[in-house]
Amino acid sequence: MPNLSIGIVGLPNVGKSTLFNALVSGNQAEASNYPFCTIEPNTGLVPVPDKRIEGLVGIVNPDRVVPAVVEFVDIAGIISGASKGEGLGNQFLAHIRETAAIAFVVRCFENPDIIHVNGAVNPSADLATVQLELALADLATVTKALERYRRAAKQGGEAGEMLAYAEALIAALDAGSPAYAVPAKNPAAAAVLRELQLLTAKPFLVIANVAEADATLSPEQAVARFGLPVADAAHVVVISAKLEAELRLLDPEEQQVFLAEYGLEHSGLERLIQASYQLLGLQTYFTAGKQEVRAWTIPIGTTAPEAAGVIHTDFTKGFIRAETIAYADYVAGNGEEGAKAAGKLRSEGKEYIVKDGDVLHFRFNV
Repeated sequence: MPNLSIGIVGLPNVGKSTLFNALVSGNQAEASNYPFCTIEPNTGLVPVPDKRIEGLVGIVNPDRVVPAVVEFVDIAGIISGASKGEGLGNQFLAHIRETAAIAFVVRCFENPDIIHVNGAVNPSADLATVQLELALADLATVTKALERYRRAAKQGGEAGEMLAYAEALIAALDAGSPAYAVPAKNPAAAAVLRELQLLTAKPFLVIANVAEADATLSPEQAVARFGLPVADAAHVVVISAKLEAELRLLDPEEQQVFLAEYGLEHSGLERLIQASYQLLGLQTYFTAGKQEVRAWTIPIGTTAPEAAGVIHTDFTKGFIRAETIAYADYVAGNGEEGAKAAGKLRSEGKEYIVKDGDVLHFRFNV
């Protein structure tokens, strides 16, 4: 099953822990007005909001419902010099090496009552500082491994290619560039990235933590207003952590009214998860029965046997076929029998590429 863990990083006092608390609908991370308030990494599993599950539940009335989840990991604030031991954030970088992506939280609001570690709000400089510290941390990681690659390269073969790629990484990181600027063009390079789990090789999002009045800004508007140094506005999510915290105190019906008052259709959590799915190239399929309705997360382009293996590896080994109904057809038919009667149930084989929203039932040999 794909790793749906996202590391939340940023300078101290940018709203990371406030945002984390809002995302996990609880008070799991302490949030206070001083640097390094978060001294232990916090993790929280967040259900993926998906109205399609509600549609399936209304038809099937299952005994239980299991949504897809995203794990958020919040670590201590990172400051300039973190890679050399300044502050506390560097102590916890290992906690985000396992994540699938990184979300950089940058402060885009003014508030004289909340101190800024650098004395002034500057989203562009803040983002550059954190990204540089991650690059320097990666530089230390690759440098430490370099001698081992050199010894292995004396034996020839793929080890030589691994050494060459490690040296290219060092050159880029030493210049302050991220590891993703050095594409892995061969299996040896990919092996280096898998082994070292470099922070700057990970896909990333930028969370622009804005004032409540700016919560309706589009990503493009946020990039322009705050001078965010990103190449693609699709990698920016605009969220007011303060507004999200207030939203989580309300029941679902009140939340919709609250969002409408601010001119928002979806919560920041929904927009962040949607952006994360797009960033990581993920989609959802469903299984639906009386015992359970469940959402399963898979990479886009996954074949039916691979999708079956997310449930259990034996399903891949013994795969026979996937009985498939598109979500819209399932709902239109008021369930599997109605969809089947309408000719909307398809029998798909091993080459079938699962589509987002497919409702699947797998046939397999044990």
